[in-house]
Amino acid sequence: MDNFTPISAVTGGLMIGASAALFLLLNGRIAGISGILGGLLAPPSRGAGWRLAFLAGLVLAPLAYVGAGFSLPPATVGASFPLLAVAGLLVGFGARLGAGCTSGHGVCGIGRGSLRSFVATGTFMAVAIATVFVTRHLIGA
Repeated sequence: MDNFTPISAVTGGLMIGASAALFLLLNGRIAGISGILGGLLAPPSRGAGWRLAFLAGLVLAPLAYVGAGFSLPPATVGASFPLLAVAGLLVGFGARLGAGCTSGHGVCGIGRGSLRSFVATGTFMAVAIATVFVTRHLIGA
């Protein structure tokens, strides 16, 4: 493994877990990105203010991080735009089919002990492992 950083990984995980727990405690809502975005796009949009604030925070947090003097790790995408578009559509379809995304099921649902979220997260992980195996070892991409 390259660049294994357990301290930053644990710190990030604790921050995500704490923010999801606080979001549930303070707002009574699950911090699942697909549900938050879907609720904003579905007419009539209820709770548009907090949904916009949440999504804006996802975009503005890295900018604030850089503004505080830190640097973001380099990001490279080795796929074409059409492949990324198809992948995005498949992820969106999977989130709708699974009644939630990885953040809703994996972080919030498992933390609440939801059997549906355990099954969904296990399915997400199994498909991800199979996809990496096929693309890297069978196709060679």
